[in-house]
Amino acid sequence: MPLDLYRRVAAPLLGRMDPEQAHRIAILAMQSPLIPLFTPPSQPELAVSLWNRTFPNPVGLAAGFDKNGKVADAMLRMGFGFVEIGGVTPRPQDGNPKPRLFRLPEDGAIINRMGFNNDGMHVVRQRLARLRKGKQTLHGLIGVNLGKNKDTTDPADDYVKGAAAFAGLADFLVINVSSPNTPGLRALQERKHLEHIVSSVQRTLEQDTNSTPLLLKIAPDLEEMDEVELAALACDNGIDGLVVANTTLARPDTLTGQARHEAGGLSGRPLRTASTALLRRMYRLTKGGIPLIGVGGIGSGADAWEKIKAGASLIQLYTALVYQGPSLVQQIRDDLLLLAKREGFHSVAEAVGADHHS
Repeated sequence: MPLDLYRRVAAPLLGRMDPEQAHRIAILAMQSPLIPLFTPPSQPELAVSLWNRTFPNPVGLAAGFDKNGKVADAMLRMGFGFVEIGGVTPRPQDGNPKPRLFRLPEDGAIINRMGFNNDGMHVVRQRLARLRKGKQTLHGLIGVNLGKNKDTTDPADDYVKGAAAFAGLADFLVINVSSPNTPGLRALQERKHLEHIVSSVQRTLEQDTNSTPLLLKIAPDLEEMDEVELAALACDNGIDGLVVANTTLARPDTLTGQARHEAGGLSGRPLRTASTALLRRMYRLTKGGIPLIGVGGIGSGADAWEKIKAGASLIQLYTALVYQGPSLVQQIRDDLLLLAKREGFHSVAEAVGADHHS
């Protein structure tokens, strides 16, 4: 759907609905064979090679949109180079009480306190297995974001169960200890807890003949010492990548949306500057030795390009889709090609971390 048509027709209709209902309708629409999806042709200048895998382009769908793995193939056919489904927990759970999703259209932002609502790893695994079996070729890669159940007594065991379920099926796995909407979850970012979780999951993945990469998703609200510790942990423990960053608990003074005081994680445009600054710091702290996925506030090709030059090998978006619609994906892809050419790079991948080398 052209961007102007989405803004004039679809966005106002969806905007009058409850946000969670609008999201359900979007998922149903993507599942419908009546919705035409024209996969953009692949362009070698956009391809990214990481972890012995090739991403057809660096533009990914962040976790949270396709929690249950229902539309991963449709999103890839829309033009994303990769999709991260989840967060998925071992057991199904309903998440937090409603309402728990709030739009801030004036700010290009969303606040959510969903609480890892999902169908559970067994159901999601079956969907992903059927997709793998039914498709000779997917148009991109699929990762799985792993969470823990709210009432679990052994967090590490939950992540181990998730890793065992999706190893070999997912192209990469993401340990999520940074969502602000599960009580106590962010405390697991402390080194003593996180090293135990990481090592436990890594032992499980050693039995995986596909060598599924293991990434870690971090919060944007870290203290300076926490950033240093997390970077050291990632380097010392063989983490394959960092996803920078999750939603924020901060509420910038610039917010004007009526829902700005709601509890939960803030995503979208207000997060762009802080998340990009964190991305730069993590690139420096890891000396560019660990691939980074840049997330937070991306709403244009220029935003994506900024994160790539700051150190992101891949980027992800979600909130901007709500306000700008599906054609944003192709727009960002086109813009990245133009920006790379304008600045003298032969490919987008060549520009990763360029700000640190100039």
